[in-house]
Amino acid sequence: MKIQQIALRVALITASAVLLDGCMSSTPVWDRTFGDAVRTVTAMQVLNPTASANTDPVAGIDGTAATASQQNYGKSFMAPPPPTSVFTIGVSGSGGSN
Repeated sequence: MKIQQIALRVALITASAVLLDGCMSSTPVWDRTFGDAVRTVTAMQVLNPTASANTDPVAGIDGTAATASQQNYGKSFMAPPPPTSVFTIGVSGSGGSN
């Protein structure tokens, strides 16, 4: 008799789980709005969405000066200036009178 009661309980639990699973409809809602937050934040970070339509040239530095400044910037990492000694800061080298 106990085996029949246990089997009946397991069958009822299984049937109720199957029926409740059919009632759950939250996945289509989540799927429909998936990625909206990322797209909204990305769109909010764009300063000018129509910037590609602007055909005016950018006013500023010419090509020769821009190339020279890029080369100087790259060279600054090849040979950085020597570090100064912290012990010589504030010490005067002049031989003034006491």
